Amino acid sequence: MKAVLITGGAGFIGSNLVEYLFKKYPDYRLIVLDALTYAGRLDSIPEEIKSSPRFEFWHGNVCNSELVNALVGKADIVAHLAAESHVARSIFDNRIFFETDVLGTQTVANAVLKHYDTVERFIHVSSSEVYGTAEEIPMTEEHPLNPTTPYAAAKASADRLVYSYWVTYDIPAVIVRPFNNYGPRQHLEKVIPRFIARAIRGKPLTVHGSGASTRDWLYVEDCCRGLDRAMHVDLEKIKGQAINLGTGIELDIASIAKRIQERYECRIEFVGERPGQVQRHRGSTEKAEALLGWRADTSFDEGLERAIEWYANNEDWWREQIWMETVQIRTKTGEIEYH
Repeated sequence: MKAVLITGGAGFIGSNLVEYLFKKYPDYRLIVLDALTYAGRLDSIPEEIKSSPRFEFWHGNVCNSELVNALVGKADIVAHLAAESHVARSIFDNRIFFETDVLGTQTVANAVLKHYDTVERFIHVSSSEVYGTAEEIPMTEEHPLNPTTPYAAAKASADRLVYSYWVTYDIPAVIVRPFNNYGPRQHLEKVIPRFIARAIRGKPLTVHGSGASTRDWLYVEDCCRGLDRAMHVDLEKIKGQAINLGTGIELDIASIAKRIQERYECRIEFVGERPGQVQRHRGSTEKAEALLGWRADTSFDEGLERAIEWYANNEDWWREQIWMETVQIRTKTGEIEYH
């Protein structure tokens, strides 16, 4: 029986990963640490899991070194997902992003080092946002790190911090860089659930700029499969590596809005461009295929249908988030805009 510690396990990707591992590995114990900020919710974890003796939940901050040390000491595998993750929110209030994403990662990495003899693997979940706008297509793991927002800069700092701990201390670290995830239990601050929830309510879909910015959209279950592979393939093949998780396909924001508009006959409104907007993302899949034996299985249209069905059937879960669909940002001139 292995024990897996999942930091941020009540968040979007975290809760989906908890459910995935719980179903796939009936002899694994799952330990979740989550601060339960606005984006982390216990009701994102199914009741069947929360009531299981194989599940253990701790409410706490990932920067709490005493708590993190104690939990890492119980774990065979550490999957570190705890992070502040909203780009627009980081523009208005960026200090917490560096506290959680950088100092929190340092706290977890220090705990892994302290328990070097017992922790088999440390999976650090980074982000494709560390790359900034694509200088080459597809974007390989060797792409320069050019973060364009405070959130992306914090994630890039954490990414390289984990790498430095591997180089310096030889901790069993693997850095995974997922591209844009979407699917069930994602907060309405993110574009796809926001579009869906607004369409369900008959509200217009607001698109930044022209909507021509592209992303590599990864369905969350495919991401969980990739993280699972990173936890279980031969460690010597992947230790110290940074590995993209993406589809190798890009799709612009306006096209997603049009797909949802066709289903709900809602209006599309174009608003000002978001500062620091990444213009283009499409990830290389070669390294993940070679090292993890993984590639995404879910087409965007299939994943979007699954997401629409989930939000349509779970209004009670997301309706209380409506007031957080948009956030304030402060522009370089000091003006307040809502994005």
